[in-house]
Amino acid sequence: MTKTIVAVIGCGTIANSAHIPAYMANEAVEIKYFCDIRKERAEKAAQQYGCGTAVEDYRVILDDPEVVAVSICTPNNVHASIAMDCMRADKHVLCEKPAARTYKEALEMQKVQHETGKTLNIGVVNRFNKGVNVIKQLIESGELGELYHVVVSFRAHRSIPGLGGDFTTKAVAGGGALIDWGVHFLDIVMYCAGDPQPKTVSGQAYSKLGKDMPNYAYLNMWAGPPNYEGSYDVDDFVTAMIRTEGPSITVNGAWAQNIGVEEMYIDFLGDKAGIRLQYGKEFTLYSAKHGALLESTPNYPQNNAFQDEIDRFISGIHSGEKQPSHIDTVILSSQMIEAIYQSSEEGREVSLLKQGVQA
Repeated sequence: MTKTIVAVIGCGTIANSAHIPAYMANEAVEIKYFCDIRKERAEKAAQQYGCGTAVEDYRVILDDPEVVAVSICTPNNVHASIAMDCMRADKHVLCEKPAARTYKEALEMQKVQHETGKTLNIGVVNRFNKGVNVIKQLIESGELGELYHVVVSFRAHRSIPGLGGDFTTKAVAGGGALIDWGVHFLDIVMYCAGDPQPKTVSGQAYSKLGKDMPNYAYLNMWAGPPNYEGSYDVDDFVTAMIRTEGPSITVNGAWAQNIGVEEMYIDFLGDKAGIRLQYGKEFTLYSAKHGALLESTPNYPQNNAFQDEIDRFISGIHSGEKQPSHIDTVILSSQMIEAIYQSSEEGREVSLLKQGVQA
């Protein structure tokens, strides 16, 4: 069997925890290149996984006709440029979330995908999660009745990543807690609700607890250690109200807050039943029948969502099947995130009906 030749661009945490192991586990795939601007990270990956060539410049990959597909696992500020270069070089692309720093950049990526016909999937891995798909099926089958509202909460006590680094620098990341965590939560809502067109957005983003970096107290820091000489100009708390052509959505999210309780859940409210999904865990179904209140926690086989995401990326390249994480659907999340930031900056509700989204 001829293997699909791939390259991984960016050899940091998400590449090593998800993309590379999933490619290695797929017998139909061969990794030819590990690429990182810090070449020692690419070299470490090549040595650790016993395959591929370490390169510093992704343009080496563009010039190799053997490479069919790439995973882009870089900081957000180069998602768009690398993805577009790869598609124009006849490569299929799986780009980690968010699609880009801004809605405009995401639209440019979508335009190049339409022009080239190459795959452009975004790493919204929850669309491949078994529990999320069971919820989607319950909603579509009418188990909840009319889905009229969804409550989103992604709140942590002190979880700002890499203080002073790429995650907290707007020019690199495009935003903070909303674009980093919120993209996953909003995408789950949109996916389960059938990707309804957003109509209006009102939001407020705050940059409070991390601004005084030397005095930011924490127990641990992912993507750390802190760089007190770096930047902190992103949101660490966000709240929003979104109206769509389907349910309304309320959002409360925080990397850091002065409440020591973590709340990571999504409530789907229907007029017949409701569901609370504990993010990354199980969900509970609440309903009422025959004058009694019912509560159940469904059991289903768990899956490795990252593995399924990679496997379907590869199989979709050859079958032409459009995956749930295709840019044409995921771009709605980019539109909403940018509208929340715009609403916060301008102090007003933002209408999205005139903007539209390319199909």
